[in-house]
This record gives sequence, C-alpha cells and structure tokens, in this order.
Amino acid sequence: MTPSDTDAVAVSIVVPVRNEAENVAPLVAEIISALDGRWVYEIIYVNDGSTDATAGRLADLMKQHRQLRQLKHANSSGQSAAVRSGVRAARGAIVATLDGDGQNNPVFLPDLIAAVENGGGRVGLAAGQRVGRKDTGFKKLQSRIANGVRNGILRDGTRDTGCGLKAFPREVFMSMPYFDGLHRFLPALVRREGFDIAYVDVIDRPRHSGVSNYGFFDRLWIGIMDLAGVWWLIRRKKPTPAVTEVL
Repeated sequence: MTPSDTDAVAVSIVVPVRNEAENVAPLVAEIISALDGRWVYEIIYVNDGSTDATAGRLADLMKQHRQLRQLKHANSSGQSAAVRSGVRAARGAIVATLDGDGQNNPVFLPDLIAAVENGGGRVGLAAGQRVGRKDTGFKKLQSRIANGVRNGILRDGTRDTGCGLKAFPREVFMSMPYFDGLHRFLPALVRREGFDIAYVDVIDRPRHSGVSNYGFFDRLWIGIMDLAGVWWLIRRKKPTPAVTEVL
C-alpha cells in the first residue's frame, strides 16, 4: 500500500545512512515487502553527509517508489542527529527505525509497529532485542559489558539498547531531551516519562556490504558522560501535575 494525495500516513520508517550506496536498494525493497498492504506508510532515508553514491541511488529509487523520501545532512552529524531529523520530518503518528546496513531485517517491523499500535497508549517504545548477533566476538563482549554497566546504573530493564529496530509514537520521541547518543538511551528515557516498553526478539544478520560507519555504545569511554547525564535526568524527574482549565 502506498500513500495517495488524500491518504494520511500512519507509519513512518526512518533509516539513518552514511555511505551505504550498495545497501540502499535491497533494504528499500525489503521494507516495502514487509509493509505493503498493512499500513499507509512512508520511508524516510536520512543521508548523513554521505560521500559515496548513496544520494544518487536514493534519487533513482524515489522515481520508482512514491513513498520514499530522502533528507540530507550537509555534513555527517552522527546517528542520533540523523534519527532525530527523520522523526522531525515524519508524517506518521508511529515511527519505526532500523539501521541502513542491512543487519536489521525489516521483516520484524510489523511486530514492532503492532506492539505500539496495540499498546492502548501505554507503550512508548517497542524495542528489538537481537538474538544470534553477527558481530565479532570482541564487539559482542564490549557490548555485553556496556549493556551491563548501563542497566546496572539506569535500571532500564533492557538487555540490548544497540539494536536499531525500534518503534514508538512520534510525540513521545519528540518530547525527549535531545543529545548526541539519545537513541542508545531510549528505554530509560521512555520509562522516565511513565510509558511501558514492549520487547520483540529479532534475528540479526550480516550487513549486505561495506563497513560500519557509526560507532557502538560498546566504546564505553565515549558513553560515560551520556550515562551520567541520563542518570541525572531520571533522578531529577518530578511527577507531571494534573492540569485542568477553570472556565
């Protein structure tokens, strides 16, 4: 199902990419296959300062697929900035994200979207939890240590915050304080706002081609300041007062 001029977009898929020219076409095809006939949707690729043929490949695909959009950063600003640009531009009430390297399988998008849709307004995030990860043993060890440290401090109840497969109400994401690395702390910040989190097991797979362009939270020394900041935000959270207008 593709949006017409009169259809309201229900779901926006946001894909941050940097130098992923060879991965664009296969992934777009998989997203369309996973979502066609289920929702009126759009696919927003956020081209984060790519220096390869990513922009041209996306431009060609946009001629074939009316639901595909491309946003461009003049310079690479990082994955968090790319995700935020995509969410800000999204027209759907529900936004789902996945990485642009092909490791995140779009077949799991409907389960994530449905978890938010069927959450009765209580679910602020549906988070993919990877099984059978295809990273190197060293990267998996680093990630396990970082996730353990993060969970021990923030108590967010999430074993894998690094998975790019996520879905959430757009308004919940836009209410979050923005900082570089935000996407890695969504579970803790969503819980801070009083929402539930739904978890969906997803199968990891090798990237189609190329090499990783974005760093992982497994580089713990980069994330220490963010971790301390999120801990402070959680500790300083006050109950939202009930407000009524007196007429």
